[in-house]
Amino acid sequence: MSEALLFLRHTFSLRRVWNAAKSHLSYGLSVLLRRPIVWGLPTVFMVEPTNACNLKCPLCPTGAGTLKRPTRFLETTLYQRLLQELGHDAFMVLLWNQGESFLHPDFFPMVRQASSMGLWTYASTNGHYLEDPEAVVRSGLGTLLVSVDGATPETYEAYRRSGNFGQVVEGLKALMAAKRRLGSATPVVHLQFIVMRHNQHEIAEIDRLARECGVDRLTLKTVQIYDDADIDVWLPEEEALRRYQVVKGEEGAHFAMKHGYPNRCQRLWNQPVLNAGGEVAVCCFDKDSDFAMGHVGESSFRELWTGPRYMAFRKAVFTRRSQFEMCRNCGEGVRLTLEQRDLRVDLGKPLERSLRRHGWTLPDDEEIRRRIEAARASRPRESGGREERREGRDGVAGMSLGQGPRPIEELDEQA
Repeated sequence: MSEALLFLRHTFSLRRVWNAAKSHLSYGLSVLLRRPIVWGLPTVFMVEPTNACNLKCPLCPTGAGTLKRPTRFLETTLYQRLLQELGHDAFMVLLWNQGESFLHPDFFPMVRQASSMGLWTYASTNGHYLEDPEAVVRSGLGTLLVSVDGATPETYEAYRRSGNFGQVVEGLKALMAAKRRLGSATPVVHLQFIVMRHNQHEIAEIDRLARECGVDRLTLKTVQIYDDADIDVWLPEEEALRRYQVVKGEEGAHFAMKHGYPNRCQRLWNQPVLNAGGEVAVCCFDKDSDFAMGHVGESSFRELWTGPRYMAFRKAVFTRRSQFEMCRNCGEGVRLTLEQRDLRVDLGKPLERSLRRHGWTLPDDEEIRRRIEAARASRPRESGGREERREGRDGVAGMSLGQGPRPIEELDEQA
């Protein structure tokens, strides 16, 4: 059975459909009238079990040690309170944000509780905590996304620092074997590959690895960067593999989202975030909760959802979304996924073949080595304390890894 049918069979209820209709209609009217109207509750919400992580990925504020929020594990009482408010109206809960969700000691009970309410549970992991695959399968988890950003240990560990490529691959294989052994269709397992300059030559190899592991789906995703210095290290050379446009001027190269920043955002109607500290953020791109709407231990979610702070932020986005630095590095209205392949039914021509048709060629071995070394040398995590690592990269709204994308008007002036 397809993931979509599994999702509908698990979540369908007239109450959820009615809530979704109200939510989407109110957003449509808001865009049309250019003022925020909010009916209903979000159909999807994100919960951050923890903002701690075992890895030191250089383009992650947690991994780089620049996240401003203290390290926390979400109190289960706050999680349960949010479930009681949203669990019968929403369709899905996303169990991740700025940390490794499997580190939370009550992660599986959190999954089971949400699943028992008819919510589709979707978790993301770096794959280092799959030592009990049967527990993962029996938890009721709907979808599990496993990030594997390399088809070889050398390439993988250039970005997933402190990671163990072999451990992740073996864990994936064991998980898929447990699914077969238990006769379970879930979790639907996605292998995600973020395409970066140092690993883009492995697109064909990651496809083969995904099939070897037996996962259900392979997702190729564009990389998010934070600083102009990241352009030549992390961004693929081919424009088709980027979410950004790059303009070179007298002061060097700068970047912005490809399609600019339209003054609207569906996430403000459909994907709030409960962070590990209990604060409600407007979306996952507000990595440091600079625009926290309140705390679920002090107010009900419904009070926050239609409260003056949330409504004022929605109104400000309708006025000029690009004024917010986090909004200039957000995926709203931009296709972040390059390709998704259902590995049981090949959905189309390989991306690699399409790129070759447009003149893309694989780099030689020496160039591959140079790119991997450049990735390894970027943003050393080990040097200095947290405050020192933030120095020179203390932007607002979670952009503590750099100044963020430039306003589109500035790029237009340089073009």
